[in-house]
Amino acid sequence: MIYDSSDIQKIIPHRYPMLLVDKITELKEGEMAAGIKNVTFNEQFFQGHFPGNPVMPGVLIIEALAQTGAVAILSLEEFKCRTIYFGGIKNAKFKKKVCPGDTLKLVTKITKMKGNFGIGSAVAYVDDVIAAEAELIFVVE
Repeated sequence: MIYDSSDIQKIIPHRYPMLLVDKITELKEGEMAAGIKNVTFNEQFFQGHFPGNPVMPGVLIIEALAQTGAVAILSLEEFKCRTIYFGGIKNAKFKKKVCPGDTLKLVTKITKMKGNFGIGSAVAYVDDVIAAEAELIFVVE
C-alpha cells in the first residue's frame, strides 16, 4: 500500500513546510519504512541554500529519514497519536549532493526498540546512489 502526504499526516504530526516525505512506498509497522521526497526548486530552503547553486541541506535529508522512521514506529498501535523526537544522530555521512529535480528515496530500518526508545539505520538514495546515511535515535513521548 502507498501512503500519500495526507495519509502520512495521520501517522506523524509534521505539517508543511516541515513535512519532508511525499509518499511512503513500503511499511512494516515497527520494523521499517521506505518513502520518497520529490525535491523541487520551489522548496523554501533553496532561496538561501545556495543562491545560484541549490543544494538540499544535509540536516533536512536526515530529518526526512527520521520522518520515514517515525512512520514505522508511530504506526504501531501502542504509539499511535504520540509525538516522536530525535534522541540522537550518529555517524551521519553525506555522499552526494541532492538538488532540485532529484527524487530522494528514503529507507529507515528500526534496528532496536526498548520501551519508548528506538534506534534506526537510515539511508537516502538518489538514482540508487547513497546520498546520506546515519544511525538515528528516536524517543516517543
